[in-house]
Amino acid sequence: MRTPLADIDLSRTALLVIDMQRDFCEPGGYADSAGLDVARLAVPMGHVKALLDAARQAHLLIVHTREGHRPDLSDCPPAKLMRSMEAGAPIGSQGPLGRLLIRGEAGHDFVPMLQPMPGEVVIDKPGYGAFHQTDLAQVLANRDIRHLLICGVTTEVCVHSTLREAVDLGFNCFTVGDACAASNPDLQAPALAMIAVEGGIFGWLVETAEVVARLLRSPA
Repeated sequence: MRTPLADIDLSRTALLVIDMQRDFCEPGGYADSAGLDVARLAVPMGHVKALLDAARQAHLLIVHTREGHRPDLSDCPPAKLMRSMEAGAPIGSQGPLGRLLIRGEAGHDFVPMLQPMPGEVVIDKPGYGAFHQTDLAQVLANRDIRHLLICGVTTEVCVHSTLREAVDLGFNCFTVGDACAASNPDLQAPALAMIAVEGGIFGWLVETAEVVARLLRSPA
């Protein structure tokens, strides 16, 4: 099915890179401590890098998000903290990359190959969705952004949470399927399939090559 990607106004489009952090994509971080396959979560890094390179060439607004909490955990809901304990990776506990999911620690930082460039927006978020208790909506409104290209980890949690928030806020969303990864391989296909139900209730599913081609296409 043809998506409207070919027709979007790039001046009103942003690339949203979700949580490509060491805590999720490297050994010794939160995901690893919770027993997740961090090698799997690192798989889309090459595709994310391709998207970043193309978005930079096309002069898109680029937004990077990081999930993490204040050192005193004052912004971490007790229920979320309890869930992290049950997963075997208590938020704030010490790990090889520093305290898990704590702002300013080594694990909270982005993976080296996907570091933001000067001028790119970084959104630190305490929840799964990138709009919850952040100024992301204002940042996008100030640039008159209406279209979002979404990638990152994990597909079934932070990517989907952000996507659903964005759709409710009226954004046209394009989830780049091969530039996302789920914590469990059995969840990737269903999480992506949900996007297309009811004629695309959560927007459109696209691939990295398609997006890169659109971003690098010479203006007509």
